[in-house]
Amino acid sequence: MAIVETERSPRTKHFSGASGNRIVGDLWGPEDGPLVVLLHGGGQTRHSWRRAGAALAAEGVRALALDARGHGDSAWIADGDYRGASMVEDVVRVLREVPGRPVIVGASMGGMTGLMVADRIGAEGARGLVLVDIVPGFASAGGERVVAFMNSRPDGFASLEEAADAVSAYLPHQERPKSADGLRRNLRQRENGRWYWHWDPAFLTPHEGDIQAYEAHMADMDRAARELPVPLAVIRGALSDVVSAEALDRFRGIAPQAEVVELSDAGHTAAGSDNYSFTQAVVALATRMPE
Repeated sequence: MAIVETERSPRTKHFSGASGNRIVGDLWGPEDGPLVVLLHGGGQTRHSWRRAGAALAAEGVRALALDARGHGDSAWIADGDYRGASMVEDVVRVLREVPGRPVIVGASMGGMTGLMVADRIGAEGARGLVLVDIVPGFASAGGERVVAFMNSRPDGFASLEEAADAVSAYLPHQERPKSADGLRRNLRQRENGRWYWHWDPAFLTPHEGDIQAYEAHMADMDRAARELPVPLAVIRGALSDVVSAEALDRFRGIAPQAEVVELSDAGHTAAGSDNYSFTQAVVALATRMPE
């Protein structure tokens, strides 16, 4: 289906998360439109959804993109609680403040959160779930490469151009933007003049029991996907090293009901790799799920 891409300005909203923490979101579209909630990946912000949000609004959809705790303009957590369960609870709390049964669209970390939110609220609370280049049992090597990139520049960047060079090296298949100004949404300049990614470094700080908690979380994700009571779809980047062909085959065995859309020119960061095709797929899937 054809879509209209626009850069309409969203309305910024503030919500309370699981521990009273501030959660910030951008809302596009008519107040009475069907709801789609957009959850970004680790180290990203709600701005990664700006084109998808505007395109959904052009289709009459109410699209809400949230900054996860510790990311973007949402509050950093003083005790470093960035567990998956806490992120799930944040979204559940936000949904209590927003009318409508949403289609939840989650990329990477946001997809893992979205899966457990959909499992938690069920068909009474959600209309469907779209996972963007993430499935339970994803390839660990790809996930480790994501974490390595996030950890790679604790001293920040001397300029936005330097940050853009680092992103291009990390995503060699993705065309480098002509201007680095777009990175202003994901970095902040500190008093020392250097630019830093706009997320809490404590997000990646290990804690005792993390491995056991992670393994239990992965097993629970398998169960949730198998038993999910709402329509389920996956958008996979064919160049992804996170959702490998083997990981996708495993997921099909767990959740044979899932619809799968593959983007031939996209990697793990599907929205940046092939934004038009990605946005088109999100709009098609989200608007097809019944109200």
